Amino acid sequence: MAAAKTATRKATKASATKTSATKASATAKPAKKPAAPPALARFTGFPREAPRFFHELAIEMNREWFAAHKAEYEAMWVAPMTALLAELAAALPRSYPGATLAPPKLMRIHRDVRFAADKTPYKTHIAGIISLGGGAATESAAPLYLHLGLDEYCGAGLYGFAPPQLERWRKAIAADKTGAEIARLLGAARADGLTLGAQQVLSRTPPQLAPDHPRAELLRHKGCVLGFPEIPAGLIHQAGFRDWLLTNAQRAAPVVRWIMRHVA
Repeated sequence: MAAAKTATRKATKASATKTSATKASATAKPAKKPAAPPALARFTGFPREAPRFFHELAIEMNREWFAAHKAEYEAMWVAPMTALLAELAAALPRSYPGATLAPPKLMRIHRDVRFAADKTPYKTHIAGIISLGGGAATESAAPLYLHLGLDEYCGAGLYGFAPPQLERWRKAIAADKTGAEIARLLGAARADGLTLGAQQVLSRTPPQLAPDHPRAELLRHKGCVLGFPEIPAGLIHQAGFRDWLLTNAQRAAPVVRWIMRHVA
């Protein structure tokens, strides 16, 4: 009799456990899918009060002040710059058929002071670049580079040639066909208000090249960038700044494509 009661109790307990498990399974909620990343905000311009940040940073210039105001920097400069570069990166491929553009890159605000006499820890501008894929940003032609802050610059091209690139540049400039082509493209860009520049421009034509060469000016360049016109006052605070940048980047594109084909 005792054995029968024990068996009955075990059967009852097992049945109850099975019933509880069934109820739990029936009421369990399905696992939630991972949330989609938030959509990137549209670029509507940098806040009117944003320039104040860099003016104050230039005065304070210490890590404690920057840490206390980092949220302001990210809200007033990083967020709108990220949105601006994303929109331009989506539009620029139409000017570079067949080419791959690297994802936009936002430069660090921290200065590399390891070998610098000036130990100032921060830059007084924010910078970003959209370069052609396949290499380091500093060695690839860039459809767009810009920095904004206490000083402003916008342009496109390749600021400084690596030694093999410089050799290819001089060879292409000296050749009749490719040299005439880039001279024509640069002439059109200058007519559109763009300015030719480089990391370094020699005062004389390299010794191995004729000083009276018809493109001697270009042979002295050790880089090729097209600076955009001066940014109209107040434009960075408006959504139209994106269109202004895109228009000038499109004007520079034929030269950048030439660099991509013959130099970079």
